[in-house]
Amino acid sequence: MKIPAFQIDAFTDQPFSGNPAAVCPLDKWLPEEAMQSIAAEMNLSETAFFVPSEKQNIDYEIRWFTPTVEVDLCGHATLASGHVVFSKLEPNLDQVAFSSRSGRLTVERQNGMLELDFPSNPPSPLQNRDEVAAVESALGASPIEVLHANTTVAVFETESQVANLKPDFAAVANLKEPWIAATAPADADEFDFVSRFFVPTAGVNEDPATGSSHTVLTPYWSKKFGRTELVGRQISRRGGTMYCRLVDERVNIAGHVVEVMTGEITIE
Repeated sequence: MKIPAFQIDAFTDQPFSGNPAAVCPLDKWLPEEAMQSIAAEMNLSETAFFVPSEKQNIDYEIRWFTPTVEVDLCGHATLASGHVVFSKLEPNLDQVAFSSRSGRLTVERQNGMLELDFPSNPPSPLQNRDEVAAVESALGASPIEVLHANTTVAVFETESQVANLKPDFAAVANLKEPWIAATAPADADEFDFVSRFFVPTAGVNEDPATGSSHTVLTPYWSKKFGRTELVGRQISRRGGTMYCRLVDERVNIAGHVVEVMTGEITIE
């Protein structure tokens, strides 16, 4: 069996930056073990698989796998999947709707970019002092605020503090909530806030450019800045830029994508 495969760099307009995702459109689902094996072989932060859907107002069912686990939500691989639909499968569409573990998600063409429509996930302060201390120890630094949604958020005063973090990834993996978004106000005028995202239990120590973390960061910074439209910059080695809008209980996250590779995967 041959399966089409595309590698897309998301949240960037330059190849070999942003967050690379593999996208495999399917006619029907493969066994879960096969999809996990493909994701391990691709060895990217996420591999997305999608199949046509018969549900009302849904075009495709989508699932995402890191090299080691299936996850409930992934922004950059959904953005990449939208690109594959628009450029390869249904070029007449301006919006594609996916059904996922996190509900209905859409990707829409928007001002030369693609825009995700995801559920908002505002964080609340982490009250347990032992858990806060464990986060500080794992990061090797003391944030001014630690919050929690489905991700731990460590807020720092300056961009340089976030840039200079050298986490103990084994300690991060042992946290009660072992995914950490470290964030601070941005130095450059073109951005509002910066972040880094550490996810060692997903098989990726640091994710390059993360859409899902911005469903948590956008409502947090929107409240701080008193604005609903923000630009986030993920300051990983590859980097990525997210144009975020808070709309009621949803977060719209727009970004560029670059297609870097097209091929086929052969499985028995």
